[in-house]
Order: sequence, then structure tokens, then C-alpha cells
Amino acid sequence: MTRVATEASAAPAIPGFDFKAPAELFPTRNRKQRGMTYRRFKSAAEAIKFAIEEMPSSYLLGTHLEVNERRFDSQGIRRLYDDPAYPLRRKKVAA
Repeated sequence: MTRVATEASAAPAIPGFDFKAPAELFPTRNRKQRGMTYRRFKSAAEAIKFAIEEMPSSYLLGTHLEVNERRFDSQGIRRLYDDPAYPLRRKKVAA
């Protein structure tokens, strides 16, 4: 069974995370009815960017990201986006 990363940490990086690995984004069940469905991405960085910058912020709650059999909830996705190692350009987004 995989573990969902939710714990807050002083260290910004998630050890061993590969931003280049393929990723899957699973919306919360009640959002599927509003047009948000499962999506597969070429890289975790692209999936994270989509979740934070493109999805309505209210949809992030309940959404999870799966990368290399590791699962990340909305807080984990936000930590990955805020990680200094995140490789893509960020745009200003309200938290």
C-alpha cells in the first residue's frame, strides 16, 4: 500500500522525488461530475504545474498525484510545487 504525503516539514525537498517521472493526477470523486477527470502526464513537473496553476484551487482538495507508486495529496502537491528543485517556471498563484 502506498502512503499519502501530508506531513509538514522544515526541509522543502521530498527526498528521492523525480520531477521527470511520468505522473497521474486523480481528482476527487465529486469533481469528476464537473469535468475534472483522471489525467496522465509525461512528467510529474507538468502534472504539478497543472494542479496548482490550471485547476481551480477548490478542486485541489481531494485530488492526489501518483508518481513512481508514491501518492501525494493536495498538501504534498503544494510542497512539490514550492520545492526549490521544482524545474519549471512558476507563475504567481494565490495560495
